[in-house]
Amino acid sequence: MMILSGDPPRSRLLGVLLVVIIAALAVAPFLFPGAKAMNVATKICIFAALVASYDLLLGYTGSVSFAHTMFYGIGSYSIAIALYSMGPTWTAVAAGVVTGLPLAMLLALGIGLFSLRVEAIFFAMITLAVASAFLVLASQLSWLTGGEDGRSFQLPELLRPGTVIIPKDWFGFAINGRVLTYYLIFIACAAMILALLRVVNSPFGRVLQAIRENRFRAEALGFRTVFHLTYANCLAALVAASAGMLNALWLRYAGPDTSLSFSIMLDILLMVVIGGMGTMYGAIIGATIFILAQNYLQALMGAASNAAAEAGLPLLPGLLHPDRWLLWLGLLFIASVYFFPTGVVGRLRNPSRKPS
Repeated sequence: MMILSGDPPRSRLLGVLLVVIIAALAVAPFLFPGAKAMNVATKICIFAALVASYDLLLGYTGSVSFAHTMFYGIGSYSIAIALYSMGPTWTAVAAGVVTGLPLAMLLALGIGLFSLRVEAIFFAMITLAVASAFLVLASQLSWLTGGEDGRSFQLPELLRPGTVIIPKDWFGFAINGRVLTYYLIFIACAAMILALLRVVNSPFGRVLQAIRENRFRAEALGFRTVFHLTYANCLAALVAASAGMLNALWLRYAGPDTSLSFSIMLDILLMVVIGGMGTMYGAIIGATIFILAQNYLQALMGAASNAAAEAGLPLLPGLLHPDRWLLWLGLLFIASVYFFPTGVVGRLRNPSRKPS
């Protein structure tokens, strides 16, 4: 259990669910070879790491931040600008990493030192203001970021879809640069989640939970709460920026809508709530449930609407029309919050708990 930092799933059902999700993601390029399925699997990997990093703040320290998409965007734009300016080389990728990660950490450090000394609401407002300013800045600096159009770029030759690494004759399926990119993302995201799991189960993570429960008592015990909260903010920013870099490599594009949009922040919050705050496993489950619903709920509703129409049932074809998928997604979210008030992971850990 060392790889899980001594914190394995405490429910057999939760463990089985996690094994199924991870196994499906591990073989996704061969089990689901279509472009859409690959995009969905990649998005689950990236957002699982992104949500886990945000849960380090919200679930383990109680700090509400609206700047997480800013760090995510910094990672995306650093890779995009480097590859756009320097060409599709590994040197450009390294330059983007070396530039983006320190920038994200320094911004997180500045925000933390400036705002985490006072009430939590002040920290939330400061992060919202900084994130909004960064979004405007990225849209206005068209000479650097491409403005509203963003930056498209080419990847190094090894990661391009046309590069065949293992021909189809060997195993019955070809492994090309696109598949290699997917596994690069899968392994990197798994490593980040395992690292965060180690952090929250370390003495540092226990202090974060103590601060969440009672900050004044933690200070009275001699813990430097501002240092611990700022350190957690920097760690979360580094993981968010890394997830943004992986997203840019997959999309071969970085722009305001895919990297800095406030809707991404809302999606992260929903995934944290669905999976359960204060657990790294909840990030995996929350991201999987939300992204699968986001991509396949509309198609399922279309099939159900057609079946209801063929059966001659009144009202149901209109209620299940694919255009109403957002309404049903919202209802599913409300139902999940009611029946799973501590998230899916919390519910699986305590199956006898009734909604209040």
